[in-house]
Amino acid sequence: MDSKSLSHTRWKCQYHIVFIPKYRKKKLFGQLKLDVREIISTLCRYKGVEIIEGAVCADHVHICVSIPPKLSVSNFMGYLKGKSTLMIYDRHPEQQSKWNKAFWARGYYVATVGNVTEDAIKKYIRDQSEESQKEESEGAAF
Repeated sequence: MDSKSLSHTRWKCQYHIVFIPKYRKKKLFGQLKLDVREIISTLCRYKGVEIIEGAVCADHVHICVSIPPKLSVSNFMGYLKGKSTLMIYDRHPEQQSKWNKAFWARGYYVATVGNVTEDAIKKYIRDQSEESQKEESEGAAF
């Protein structure tokens, strides 16, 4: 099982996340695109989030990440979008509007990534329950 270790806990929490610039403007190209890629990588590293795959497109960003269970997706995205905005404006002040301080649009899309279906999980739970019941009945007879 591909999982990380967090003290005594084993985990594999992967998410596909998509977010867009304000008004979905096609402005992520050239040096800005390279800087956004670097900024996202840096901020993920600071929080212990592993980028499995990612792409910065002209009008949106796709990332597949592994987020530690101690960090909620919403807290991570608030951090990522907030800090990246400040870092982008620091490097590219021309992107900042004096009326609108937001670089990214509100919200994002997120989906969990898994290699196990719901049916497989249900079957596993049933099998574990049956095995436990079997052990209980065998354990009673010495």
